[in-house]
Amino acid sequence: MSVAPHLQLPPTDRVLSSRTGWTRAHWEATADRMLDALTPYATPGFAQYRLPGRGSWSGVVSDGLEGFARSFLLAACRIAGAGGAVDPSLTERYAAGLAAGTDPGSGEAWPRLTDCSQQMVEAASIAVALHETRPWIWDRLDAGVQERVVDWFSGFVGGRTWDNNWRLFQVVSEQFLASVGAPYSRSDIEGGLDRIEDWYVGDGWYTDGDGRNFDYYIGWAMHLYPLLWARIAGPDDDGGGRAAVYRERLSRFLEDYPHFFGADGAPVHQGRSLAYRFASLAPVWMGALADCTPLAPGLTRRLASGTLRHFAERGVPDQRGLLTLGWYDTFLPSTQPYSGPASPYWASKGFLGLLLPADHAVWTARELPLPVEESDTYTALPVPGWLLHGTRHDGIVRLVNHGSDHNPPAPEADPSDSSEADPDRGAGEDDPHYAKLAYSTATAPESAPHALARNIDNQLALIAPDGTPSRRRRIHPLRCEGRVAASWSAARLPGDERVYRIGTTSVLHGPWEIRVHRVDSPEGAMVREGGYAVAGPTSPFASSGPDWALARTADGLTSAVVALYGWDGGADGAAVARDVESNAYGPHSAVPYLRSAPLPGGRSVQVSLVVLSRDSVHPEALRTAVRVRVDGDAVVLTFLDGSRVEA
Repeated sequence: MSVAPHLQLPPTDRVLSSRTGWTRAHWEATADRMLDALTPYATPGFAQYRLPGRGSWSGVVSDGLEGFARSFLLAACRIAGAGGAVDPSLTERYAAGLAAGTDPGSGEAWPRLTDCSQQMVEAASIAVALHETRPWIWDRLDAGVQERVVDWFSGFVGGRTWDNNWRLFQVVSEQFLASVGAPYSRSDIEGGLDRIEDWYVGDGWYTDGDGRNFDYYIGWAMHLYPLLWARIAGPDDDGGGRAAVYRERLSRFLEDYPHFFGADGAPVHQGRSLAYRFASLAPVWMGALADCTPLAPGLTRRLASGTLRHFAERGVPDQRGLLTLGWYDTFLPSTQPYSGPASPYWASKGFLGLLLPADHAVWTARELPLPVEESDTYTALPVPGWLLHGTRHDGIVRLVNHGSDHNPPAPEADPSDSSEADPDRGAGEDDPHYAKLAYSTATAPESAPHALARNIDNQLALIAPDGTPSRRRRIHPLRCEGRVAASWSAARLPGDERVYRIGTTSVLHGPWEIRVHRVDSPEGAMVREGGYAVAGPTSPFASSGPDWALARTADGLTSAVVALYGWDGGADGAAVARDVESNAYGPHSAVPYLRSAPLPGGRSVQVSLVVLSRDSVHPEALRTAVRVRVDGDAVVLTFLDGSRVEA
């Protein structure tokens, strides 16, 4: 693969950075290219950047503000990190944009801050950027412009935000007002910081709002903004020791965080807003900025540079120097309706490390290997209900999901209403970026609408006689410890008012995941299970036998599923489903799957072995790797090394 096809970068340094070759100069060059590429899309006064691409539901003016605010955060990292020694046009553009954006007569004024408006999100980025660049931008603004900026921010005071990470946008914005001597509401700040205490669930984890909302927002929002608030507030106004608590929590979170990254730098592909890409690095840099990281300086830079290089090698930013709505290429099915063409520039959070001085240890220490580069890893995260599973020989990290479903909490049951016994009550539609049994650093879920209807990859579904699959909506965690995790969910079929329970236990062994399913079903239904979807520029190779199926990409990434017990699907019991334009990793995708014969009804047990590997995979041989003993609901797995697991 060519290195950074759309970037002009300095030579690599294989002494300082033996793993990635990247130095601080590579980060600066990448930031400069991204910032320069935006200028053709600026409005005349530089208050908005109206980028090409699909608009958000907030409209073109809001999208233009988003382009200014999120890129201003990147510019702030570059300006402050260089002590102001940057091309003067960079500071001039953003100073001009502040003047025009807050001038109602400019023709490109920003929308006022109103309750729960998108501009609240963007205001927080502007507030942080203004704080970090104060000597070079804020302090040099005309007094009238400063007054207009304050007046625009004042829309936050006493305002209402959405009850999730948005509370923190109000916190940092009003703290900026306080820092410049402008009117603000102390109760707004304290109330927002108090509210996130309700969402702290232990071991360094928050949920983003009520429910089980676990994804990268925990790192690039829930941990990030409280410590950005502390930077603005300063040591003399830390809210009675709040900052120390936030540092301690981030430190605990970062202990496990490197396990989310593959040897090639890829983050696990899970959750929403994935177009922010290397914003996933924000908590890593913040740990160093707040002097609370448990990670060695060489590991911090290796993780961060590896991820930025991973995307640069795959054409991000693109040939125009822009970030698109997608993962590598533009891929709209992985985005949300709130995402506009400038939304990906929250990736700016991934450049916070530039705020550290050039002689800081994270820039001068030699790189250290990631956990997956040193050994096979098994990391149980009971709070989100995840198992992280990394294999050293191919550098892949897999996330086995038994806890995060992005649904609101179930409403309280009404004892007088039998319908309230529904275990899915209050749940939304299943989201492919939360509902799957597993995710990885090498694959993405099938997420185009036509693929969602089929619902094959990394799902265990009941299949109605008409072919309709059940969905995995609300996940009920049961267990997560060591190398084992379990959960259950409710399944429904069309025309059937009954609710059927599907319980799944995942057992990790070597490079494999063994899934034990206990399925309640009506007579005549079938069970289907899919493995990982693999994708690329050409159609994957596919092969199958009576009790196994395999798909392999041209570069050797293999996904396979092997029936170990209870499938009995006969000649049609295993196959590979192909698709096009349904996967963020490439236009051609394929999913191996197993399918049972029609079931007699009642409880049944199915056991399967799931593989995702860059090594050779021999599914026929894998059938002999695990011995399965089933006695009613009790399942015992015995492996070739003699180890036994009650699953």
